[in-house]
Amino acid sequence: MCRLALKTAREPFSPYDVLTAMEAMQEGYDGSGLGLLLRGMEFEDFRYNPKFPILSGIAESEKAWRRLDSFMEERGYELKYDHKFHMKRAHMNGKDRYRYFVRAYRMPDRFADADQDARETELLKTRLALRRDGEEHGGDLSVFSFWPDVTMIKEVGWPLQVGNTLSLHDGQIKARVCMAQGRQNTNYGINLYACHPFFIQGIATMTNGENTAFVPIRDWLIGRNLPGYIGYQSDSEVFTHILHYTLKHLKLPLQIYKHIITPLNAAELDKHPQGDFLKGLRDACRRLIIDGPNAVIGTLPDETCLLVMDHKKLRPATVGGREGVWAIASEMCGVDAMIPDRDPALDFQPMREHTVIIPPQRKELTVWSQYEQFPLSQAA
Repeated sequence: MCRLALKTAREPFSPYDVLTAMEAMQEGYDGSGLGLLLRGMEFEDFRYNPKFPILSGIAESEKAWRRLDSFMEERGYELKYDHKFHMKRAHMNGKDRYRYFVRAYRMPDRFADADQDARETELLKTRLALRRDGEEHGGDLSVFSFWPDVTMIKEVGWPLQVGNTLSLHDGQIKARVCMAQGRQNTNYGINLYACHPFFIQGIATMTNGENTAFVPIRDWLIGRNLPGYIGYQSDSEVFTHILHYTLKHLKLPLQIYKHIITPLNAAELDKHPQGDFLKGLRDACRRLIIDGPNAVIGTLPDETCLLVMDHKKLRPATVGGREGVWAIASEMCGVDAMIPDRDPALDFQPMREHTVIIPPQRKELTVWSQYEQFPLSQAA
């Protein structure tokens, strides 16, 4: 098992708030990996323009750092901000890291009048090219995200250990959304890319559980020959790509995600007002049906946050909060640590048919059931 924590608020906050929640749930992970995703960025020493994509990752050597610089310059990116972490020591778990980087760029001039799809495709291709470059050089360069208003940090270690090393408590970096996962290594080797959350084109998810249907799902996604469906150092990465496939390629509403990964049974579909459509969808996407137990937490580019469970519902998750600030965690003590001043009587634990949605306005929760109708206007 792993442990998950997410906090979303109208006002930017320190990611250290979420790391303390991870500490409250520390019996559920083993220090083999921590992943952080920050969205809605605010920097202490830079007035960030959300149009600038942020490149985040780790360079293991000066040579890797120089290759990164040269690659971005040759591709036409102009560096606008290079964040300097106030490091307390230069290593983590005995492994030296030459540079943790968070860098904001202006996109190449050729994209000044490009449409959104062209810009998003360019950011994806650039991230993949840098990742491939690092792999070709013995893993000396890791790139976790390249997207406007998003930063990702991944490291092997315990949450507060990582937070203290990078001085994440000092207010240099704040965000309106923070996702964190403490990993318990079960099926795979220790690898930074295996740390949740996973990310593609503004869409991120993290999972507590084990996806025993991983291999057929992975093979189906790879068979689409779509950019970005690579890697899979973790069986949970497919959840991110299924959500991406649902929203970006099928162009279906968020509610459909649950219907794809955990469709209703035949008797339930016979009674559903949109049963014919959902039966066709189930048949077309049959290879994407998951087998749990899993709890999946995600965020979208507009700062929407979501939580879903599979039918086995053997990996718990709780959501709670108040207007303006909400939290999701694997355990209630995690929600307590992030939002102690809420009314806990209003906390919600979803059942197998639910999708919990926290809209960008963060006024209140939306709990949607698979038995309800979804907006057909978005499912054309």
